[in-house]
This record gives sequence, C-alpha cells and structure tokens, in this order.
Amino acid sequence: MMMLFFNVPPLAAISSDLVASAVMKPIGGYVHLRHGTVNLRLVAWLCAGSVPAAFCGVFLARAFDTEAAAQQAVKYALGVALLLAVAGLVAKAFLAVRERSGAEADIAQISLRPIPTLLVGMIGGATVGISSVGAGSLIIVALLALYPTLKANQLVGTDLVQAVPMVAAAAVGHLLYGDFQLHLTTSLILGSIPGVYLGARISSRAPPAPSSAPCSPWSCSPPP
Repeated sequence: MMMLFFNVPPLAAISSDLVASAVMKPIGGYVHLRHGTVNLRLVAWLCAGSVPAAFCGVFLARAFDTEAAAQQAVKYALGVALLLAVAGLVAKAFLAVRERSGAEADIAQISLRPIPTLLVGMIGGATVGISSVGAGSLIIVALLALYPTLKANQLVGTDLVQAVPMVAAAAVGHLLYGDFQLHLTTSLILGSIPGVYLGARISSRAPPAPSSAPCSPWSCSPPP
C-alpha cells in the first residue's frame, strides 16, 4: 500500500514496515503468552533459523552496484513474496481441514521436528529480511503442515512471538543502511499498536475449528 498509493520507495517502505513491526509484534506476542497459546520450544527453533537469516536477507537485498538496481530488485522480490503469501493462504485453507477432523494437541506436549522447523525459520527469515512479507503467512502455513494438531490461535501465538526477534534483526539491518524514515514509521506505529492489540485479543480467544461442518436444511436428517 505504501508503494502503490503513497509512492514510497521499496526499500524505505520495507524498512519502515519492519521497524513498525518490531514495535507492534511484542504487544501481540505478550497477549498470546498470557493466554498460553505459545510453544516456547518451537519459538526457539524457529528463531535459531529466522533471526540470522532475516539479518542476512537485508544484505542480500542490497547486494547490487547501484541504488536503482537495489530498489528494482527489492520490488521484484516483494512481488514474488506477495504471490507466495497468497498461495500460502490458499494452502492454509486446505490444510485447515485436517484441524477439523484431527485430535487437538496440548501445545506443550507436541513432538518437535527440529531440522524442518529450523529450515522454516531460515526461509521465512530471509523472505522477511528482503521483502518484510512472510512472518504472518508463509511461516504459519509451514507450521500448519509440520504440526497439524496445533489450533489456529496456537499457530498465531507461536508465530507472533518468534517474529519479534526476527523482525528486530531485519529492522536493525535496514537501519544500518539508512533506509528508515521516521515520519513514515511513526504513522504506521500509531495505527498498528491498537490494531495488533485488538487482533491478538480476538485471535488468542478464538475457539477451535468445529469437528464437523454444520448441517443445512437439505443435509440434516430429522430426529427419530
């Protein structure tokens, strides 16, 4: 939106978004921690891959000879990341069917898969460092595939908490390059803090998916 509607340069838009995210995500993560919808062991494995990858992703985005070439490369990377995010949301809709039919797991008792989780963190972190896209879509979809018994609010809470150090690392990388714009980031923060607080309150209290689809007047059989 910043690029399309406000003509903000790609690198400035991404760095401002990341700095704003570094401020607002701890608020959402704190709400989920209070409601017990975060698996800290899973967070640790994700951060082991995502934090260094996010920081390195910034340098990858700037690995060009000129500022114009870097801006153009980031614009293409942002387009690819957005397409992947849309594909991830579609995939999530299909994978969520498993949650309706499968048994729910205690978030503290799930069996961790360290290496796949580490790889998910690395890929997600690099994507966030380059484009600022992926923390709330690509990583959640990958976690849903790896841990299908986790409920939706547990996926959101775990992803929010691991995203705090990840976006902070990416934000530091962009700050080092001087892409940050204070007035733009301030506007984002003023709108995002109340939004993320309300959103986290809603998602942390969200009920699990129903075990079966509701019947319709044409599919329900009358009671005996």
